[in-house]
Amino acid sequence: MKSTFLKITLMAFITVGAFSCKNSEKEAEMIAEEASEATEMATEYTVNTAESQIMWEGSKPTGTHHGTIKLSSGTVHLNEGKVEAGNFVIDMTSITDEDLEGDQKANLEAHLKGTAEGKEGDFFNVKEFPTAKFEMTGIENNMVKGNLTIKDKTNAIQFPATITMEGDKLMLKSETFEIDRTKWDVNYGSKSIFPNLGDKFINDAIKITVSLVATKA
Repeated sequence: MKSTFLKITLMAFITVGAFSCKNSEKEAEMIAEEASEATEMATEYTVNTAESQIMWEGSKPTGTHHGTIKLSSGTVHLNEGKVEAGNFVIDMTSITDEDLEGDQKANLEAHLKGTAEGKEGDFFNVKEFPTAKFEMTGIENNMVKGNLTIKDKTNAIQFPATITMEGDKLMLKSETFEIDRTKWDVNYGSKSIFPNLGDKFINDAIKITVSLVATKA
């Protein structure tokens, strides 16, 4: 009996330890780093908000929705053809759905923005948090690294991107990547937060594609 108890206790410690390590590793991956700073020799490029956008896609068991979000400002700094630093501000009030029409479109957009009465905190609550922002911390092997802040929560993310130059125009286009929305307290319909939702849940992962155009200041 004593031997069995010791074995059970040992297994419990091992399980808890493994779980703690996994959580620590996951948290470590999301820790924000200090944003990159441009040197005096760097050339500044100003984001063209009319030509830049973020494309998003969310999904649930019954289907998907997709749309765009606009940028309100941003800069990228280049030194000898290499990006040294960059940041952009995201206009969360501009969230648009592109696969619905009429009342369905308006209702979904209001829900996402949090402008629908009683649903302010479900998703992005743009009245309280009208903007989000991204600050680069570095670029390595075409992988853009940076801090993404949404609803005053900041987490480190990274995504593969191609940067090309066309005269005085810089173009950054990411591959489609995913973020876990719950890391920014966007918890509505999340099965990982509310495990009793059955099949009436919305996936935690949001697919994102960044398309950024900037011109020499």
